[in-house]
Amino acid sequence: MNLLQAERDTLDAYLPGFDKYLSEIPLLELERPGGGALQKFRELGGPALLVPAEYEGKGASLPDAVRIQRAVGSRSPSLAVATTMHHFSVASLVELTAAGNGFEWAMLMAIAENSWLLSSGFAEGKPGQHILTPTMRGRPADGGITVSGTKKPCSLTWSMNLMSASVAVADPSTGTDRLAVVLIPADSAGIERAPFWQTTALAGAESDQVTLTEVFVPEALIFYPQDGESMDPIQARGFVWFELLISASYLGAATNLAERAIARGRGSDEERAGLAIELEAMAAALEHVASAATTSDNDALLARALYARFATERAIERVVMSAAAALGGMSFIESPEVAYLLGATRALAFHPPSRAAAAGPIARYLAGGPLTL
Repeated sequence: MNLLQAERDTLDAYLPGFDKYLSEIPLLELERPGGGALQKFRELGGPALLVPAEYEGKGASLPDAVRIQRAVGSRSPSLAVATTMHHFSVASLVELTAAGNGFEWAMLMAIAENSWLLSSGFAEGKPGQHILTPTMRGRPADGGITVSGTKKPCSLTWSMNLMSASVAVADPSTGTDRLAVVLIPADSAGIERAPFWQTTALAGAESDQVTLTEVFVPEALIFYPQDGESMDPIQARGFVWFELLISASYLGAATNLAERAIARGRGSDEERAGLAIELEAMAAALEHVASAATTSDNDALLARALYARFATERAIERVVMSAAAALGGMSFIESPEVAYLLGATRALAFHPPSRAAAAGPIARYLAGGPLTL
């Protein structure tokens, strides 16, 4: 089948044999916690995908990463979502390294050498909460800070080697809080993990609960973004990677349903072609934004990433309903996979920022203001 051929070829070029491995395991087995796909991803060096070659990584470009996540999402939505969170954290480290802020390059080399997985403990999951508002707090300590708080859901709860997170750090001199981004080794004293995710959809992403109690973080693993409500340039570019990769992941899951309809010849030629037209148009949009990632206008780049993300979200809603209808009621009845994919693909709407939260900032940006999420 030609659908997804380019994406799967790209995945094979970076992680040979991984697509074949995923294709031979039933979808619902891949989607359960501890299904083995994350371990295989690590064995093949997947955590190093976005680490630049100069730091011993695989050096995947953002356009290639978009194709890879779509290919992975077509086999296992949970794996695509979990690895997107890892890639987002790695991409942020890459941006920090490019800015020359510290020893982030050494962390990148360690990730590549050891196939470390990074969870993403940034603010999300609470209605009405600002995208940059931390869920954890830090206080100054000798040589660093101590961090306390709970992150739920936290991707890769059980498989992470490092936790990347946003923290509100108390500044005794001003009596105010300062935003920090920290890297915390998963085996640090004071970290506890507990079940949290109750639904079967995307359970394989290990999005459970991580609680930190007075966890020490040394200065070398702390980054302070620019002050203010808007994202600083490094954060903005990191979120561009996130929006494109998470969109590609769910686009891949939606493509799984379209593949089923096309392979079985269900629906009319016009209906089957229509599924591919919608999917490929969104893939082209995501890849186009990814190819422009070298631009220095971070507001314009992030705005385009958000346009593509929200357009993809709507296209997925249309495609999965049309594909399920083409497959027919018996396919829905005979296999839980169709219902699973219908539910799992809807979760793109739950990743930050929501369409409602982004509408105001986008409208103000269109009128000539800065883009401040």
